[in-house]
Amino acid sequence: MAKWGQGDPRWIVEERADATNVNNWHWTERDATSWSKSKLEQLLVGIVVGNEAGSCEISDLKQLEGEASCNSRKGKLIFFYEWNIKLSWKGTMKESGEKHEGSVEIPNLSEENEVDDTEISVSKKKGDGDVLKDLMRTEGTSKVREALRDYLKVLKTEFTLGMILPTKTSAGPELAVKKKLSENNVQDSVIPISLDTVGVKIPTVKILLKEMFDSPVEELYSIFITKELVQKFSKSRAVIEAKRGGKLQMFDGCITGEYIELVSETLQFKIRCHVLPFWKYYATVALNFKDQATQTELQLECKGVPVCNEDSTRQCWQKQHFEEIRVLLQQTKVNAE
Repeated sequence: MAKWGQGDPRWIVEERADATNVNNWHWTERDATSWSKSKLEQLLVGIVVGNEAGSCEISDLKQLEGEASCNSRKGKLIFFYEWNIKLSWKGTMKESGEKHEGSVEIPNLSEENEVDDTEISVSKKKGDGDVLKDLMRTEGTSKVREALRDYLKVLKTEFTLGMILPTKTSAGPELAVKKKLSENNVQDSVIPISLDTVGVKIPTVKILLKEMFDSPVEELYSIFITKELVQKFSKSRAVIEAKRGGKLQMFDGCITGEYIELVSETLQFKIRCHVLPFWKYYATVALNFKDQATQTELQLECKGVPVCNEDSTRQCWQKQHFEEIRVLLQQTKVNAE
């Protein structure tokens, strides 16, 4: 133990009246999910576009699935968000007065993509009125992107107030702002802080592992896509929808993900761990099964793992997956005999 006064100054608490998180060194997290749902609905519902042919309005938020959070570490803010959004729109033709309706889908709004690169698809129910669909696809999509950019602005400014605490040498950016935030005006609620200074990308690594199993390819492959077998080797509840885009949950929801590709000798999916503090976005896993006569060689490639979680992720695969799968295979072999 270091002598009094000789320890790391970032751990000293007497300089703060609340004795908390000196110089913003420690990891703190704030859940932005509920706040984001309210803000996204406020920004998206009610968007109106029009031209000489007619007008359209986003009338309802039909689906909003996902989560968002803001984290502070070493005085920097790190944002995680992932949303699957489905909106309803209604339109009216100017001359005929005919009414039409459809939907707008945003399947993956996340920190992995810029807003301009985020996919937005527009559809319309059967019938005439394609001119209104085109209106929503052009001007409507443009206004939706603008609303998404506004959401990210307020997420990175309004929502983060108080996360970067005042230090001994700095009063904090929020203390320089004296005006009251307006809940009804997005423009008023945005503090003029450079967005370049409030986010940081976490460095990641690629993990490569190779294991041999005393099992044919088909048997080993099935263990990763069969709910009952996954629950046996993980010794916990699981959700397995073995199809492209299907859900994947293991260890009672501590691991969640989605299947990307399922072919005879290759299995790809994306996962993230909700237990490890830095792993708030998806890593991509590819499992390749190689037939080696009486055995199967399993090659694992896991990309996008935070550097700080590399060792724990390796141990998880080797001990909680591979070792337990070997035990399961042995039990299955004994029962068959």
